[in-house]
Amino acid sequence: MQAGHFPSHRATLYGRRVLVVEDEVLIAMLIEDGLLEAGAEVVGPASSVEEALGLVERVALDGGLSAAVLDINLDGTAVLPVADRLAALGVPFVFATGYGEGRSRGAHTTAPVLAKPFDPDALIAAVERLAATVGQRPAWSRLPSPVGGAAFGLERSDRDG
Repeated sequence: MQAGHFPSHRATLYGRRVLVVEDEVLIAMLIEDGLLEAGAEVVGPASSVEEALGLVERVALDGGLSAAVLDINLDGTAVLPVADRLAALGVPFVFATGYGEGRSRGAHTTAPVLAKPFDPDALIAAVERLAATVGQRPAWSRLPSPVGGAAFGLERSDRDG
């Protein structure tokens, strides 16, 4: 995410609760800042699978989540158990990663991917689209497996992260 640029002209995520799962503190802060500026209530950030699952269960009892932003690799551990739980609850999510096509997304190959580094506007646009699908089957789940998150016009990166 590029520092110093936030989509200040809109609060389109007002009333939406978004889980952030990211193990890099600075990236987590940038994601959180962008989402807060767009009006979202941020849950987390969580930096481990266990922490994220605990947050998911806690908020599931208190109104649930509108969307989630998941880093695929949390200090060497795949975030897939969190993605599985969110999918079971009907919560749409985007994978935020620096890994290329080779990185496993488990059963979630149609989930959109936001390539790091990403522009804050791309993050907000992706989360807006996800949050708009709450209560209905997400549009990206009806599409064939997109290459690099094509459902949102997002690009992939082969960088680690």
